[in-house]
Amino acid sequence: MPHWPRGPRPAYKWIALSNTTLGVLMATINASIMLIALPDIFRGIGVDPLQPGNTSLLLWMIMGYIVVTAVLVVSFGRLGDMYGRVKMFNLGFALFAVFSVLLSLTWMQGTAAALWLIVMRVLQGVGGAMLMANSSAILTDAFPHDQRGLALGLNQVAGIGGSFIGLVLGGVLGPIGWRYVFLVSVPFGVFGTAWSYLKLRELGIRRPARLDWWGNLTFAAGLIAVLAGITYGIQPYGGHTMGWTSPLVISAIGGGIAMLAVFCLIETRVPEPMFRLSLFRIRPFTAGNVSSLLAGLGRGGLMFILIIWLQGIYLPRHGYSFIRTPLWAGIAMLPLTVGFLIAGPVSGWLSDRFGARPFATGGMLVAAFSFVLLMLLPVNFVYWEFALILLLNGIGMGLFASPNRAGIMNSLPPEQRGVGAGMSATFQNSAMVLSIGIFFTLIILGLAGSLPGTLQHGLVAQGVPAAAAARVAALPPVSVLFASLLGYNPVQTLLGHVISQLPASRAAYLTGHSFFPALISPSFSRGLTVAFGFAATMCVIAALASLLRGGKYVHRAPAADAEPGTAGIPAPADAEPAPADAEPAPADAEPAPADAEPAPAGISQ
Repeated sequence: MPHWPRGPRPAYKWIALSNTTLGVLMATINASIMLIALPDIFRGIGVDPLQPGNTSLLLWMIMGYIVVTAVLVVSFGRLGDMYGRVKMFNLGFALFAVFSVLLSLTWMQGTAAALWLIVMRVLQGVGGAMLMANSSAILTDAFPHDQRGLALGLNQVAGIGGSFIGLVLGGVLGPIGWRYVFLVSVPFGVFGTAWSYLKLRELGIRRPARLDWWGNLTFAAGLIAVLAGITYGIQPYGGHTMGWTSPLVISAIGGGIAMLAVFCLIETRVPEPMFRLSLFRIRPFTAGNVSSLLAGLGRGGLMFILIIWLQGIYLPRHGYSFIRTPLWAGIAMLPLTVGFLIAGPVSGWLSDRFGARPFATGGMLVAAFSFVLLMLLPVNFVYWEFALILLLNGIGMGLFASPNRAGIMNSLPPEQRGVGAGMSATFQNSAMVLSIGIFFTLIILGLAGSLPGTLQHGLVAQGVPAAAAARVAALPPVSVLFASLLGYNPVQTLLGHVISQLPASRAAYLTGHSFFPALISPSFSRGLTVAFGFAATMCVIAALASLLRGGKYVHRAPAADAEPGTAGIPAPADAEPAPADAEPAPADAEPAPADAEPAPAGISQ
């Protein structure tokens, strides 16, 4: 039987907003905090991530957290619908705090320590998935429909902004001590756990049901296979610069897609599916998720490419030592975060009045324009121009993200909000992994054509023995990118002991600020042009998908399905009839309690 909650007190919605925003902020900060701190972490555990056998450790250290959150958010959203969203959210906070402590407590060194960190990151990601899967649903339950855009906007901006805040935190804490990168989450996790257990209340409609084991297993297996295949596709294979022709990668991606097709078949046959595919008949839900997927494809790999651009080329050419570039790369990208912080809450608030379509569509067009401007920017740019373009990109993404999430959540039946929010998060997180694979592939293809010859000629011209220069030139371009991403001196890392055999003046020039950035700039510029062109195209298509969502729409719940906290809001005189895809109230639904507030009509205009 469904459980019908009493209406919340007016102040409760702000408690829910502050608590869920803290949870999402913590989860997304930890998704990126390692990226800048990786050199300090690997030095701390005694592992060289650029050794051929350690490339997988590097990639899974970066990608493991993102992959597990993408895989599990739908299942945890469904469990929240069945057993209580607040219960799942509270457990997520507790797990996140526990595994943040365990990440900092490794006593091992070498590969064993790296594997420990990867496993703990995956388990920390389980807690993060619980937080991300249920936060939007908790807010949607707590806020009336005409305030959800602002609430979800603030929550969404915290999530996206957290990704960039994590870069700066990692750059500050890593040099102090690599364990602090993980310990910084502990006090917030402990506080958030205690606060959520004391203050959050179950307001959503719970429908206890049997767990769809086959649906959960096939979805997890299929998505893990696809995302793992993408992760390994970035790595070299045999004599190839990348692994997309590897039988392992092809079979993983192909098998994963087949397993996801089986998942869809199962979901149409079982009586109580993990995810009701019929939700995709709701146009605002489908259009919102498709545009979110496409926006994620355009944005997801941007952070990595900007870091490589800044750390490998721009900052060294402007006098920054390679070891200092990780922190300053994070600081240089702050205008992107500022843009999110400006546009996200404002667009969310305005979407409550005017609907999601104008802001989400316009935001994607602004973002596409910013990517075109990045294409036109020279590799050795003037910083204020770069900062203004990043600010514009952040504004565009902020204009899109908040209204789009509010539009998705407003379109869902109350009893499906958890799993619907989980599916939305899966689209977003999966798009990030896929985007990283696409961006890296485009950049590497741009480098592969001319970098080996340019590198060999440049090294030989500076007195490097021909055999050593040929060996370095034959290395896959991904080695150069990873060295830049980690803030290592690329030439010193690639040449190794050969540097010590050269005259001091030649060695100093080769490992200095100008040689490598000047050498790689033309090849890298070609890759950037293709990558940013792809991102702009995805944003334009996302704008078209957003345009198809229709006007402002709030799911029209029958009286028995009334939402708490939204009482007494009549449908406008020009409201459209309830959509055909809106799910009716169950025949055996219990009546609302006598002291409950009257139910609202859904609104579609």
